[in-house]
Amino acid sequence: MPSASLLLLILIIALAIGFGVVNGFNDAANAVAASIGSRAISPRKAIMLAAGFNVLGAATGTAVAKTIGKGILAPEVMSTYLPLIAALGAIIIWGVIATHYGVPISLTHGFIAALAAAGAAIAGWGVVRWGVMRTILTSVAAAPALGFAGGFALMIIIMWALRPVAPSRLRSVFSRLQWFTTAFLAYAHGLNDGQMPIGIITMALVVYTGQIGLWDSIPWWVIGVSSASISLGTLFGGWRVIRTMGTRVTALDPVQSFTADASAAVVVWGASHFGIPVSTTHCASSAIMGVGATKRLSAVRWGVARQIVIAWIITFPICGGLGYLIARLLRPLF
Repeated sequence: MPSASLLLLILIIALAIGFGVVNGFNDAANAVAASIGSRAISPRKAIMLAAGFNVLGAATGTAVAKTIGKGILAPEVMSTYLPLIAALGAIIIWGVIATHYGVPISLTHGFIAALAAAGAAIAGWGVVRWGVMRTILTSVAAAPALGFAGGFALMIIIMWALRPVAPSRLRSVFSRLQWFTTAFLAYAHGLNDGQMPIGIITMALVVYTGQIGLWDSIPWWVIGVSSASISLGTLFGGWRVIRTMGTRVTALDPVQSFTADASAAVVVWGASHFGIPVSTTHCASSAIMGVGATKRLSAVRWGVARQIVIAWIITFPICGGLGYLIARLLRPLF
């Protein structure tokens, strides 16, 4: 009969795969929202493209996975599986609810908030590594600002540089270029958000085996299972999130969707190389707002934008509260 520790390890792996699928429903949907909203790429082709490049991104870097797995809580509190189980339960609950209502959220930051709160519920707030948390919280404000500014500035440059070109010609050219930016944003998502299940499963394996060296050589099957789970979620499609991002924030044409995706992808890709978890949701939605604002401020549906920003903000206390509550409820069992 399998030991209790092995059963808990299997449970965490299953929950991490579920988290990856929910991530694909919500976060990864942002990689295709602009291209589908502008009708540059058909929904089926865009989702298949994003699913493939999500796998590639998740398989080509582990910096963010190590930040998630080793940087949030002190090692002593991670000697039990409880923080992971509580954090995964919290983010899956909130992710499913948000996706059902078509609300784009940051599952990355929601998981981090839940993990920190779960650790505090077990051993007090002193176990949270606040230096790492400050870096992550700084990125919460910086990444959307960079996405908005990048989308706005790049759109102005393109409009000025290509003003003599006929609109029909621009639409044709940028519809083709949209394949590149959709792939790039999906790749960047895999390189950043796609690392979450990898970090979670590796963290659980380190607890189970006691082999800290696993962080230096993460098993290939962990990367494969994690990236496949996100791609599976992307293939099923978070259609309500795609509709919110691709059509409700502002009306997009291929030039604008190209610009928004390019700006968001550069921010996410850059953060990934420093191991900083950022939200593809934050970057993609703010970049869409930025390109929309170049036409006129009223071109952006600020009521919808406000709802998205509110969802960003409340994700932290909701996931933190759920993580804390689940950890306290389950604590007698550990």
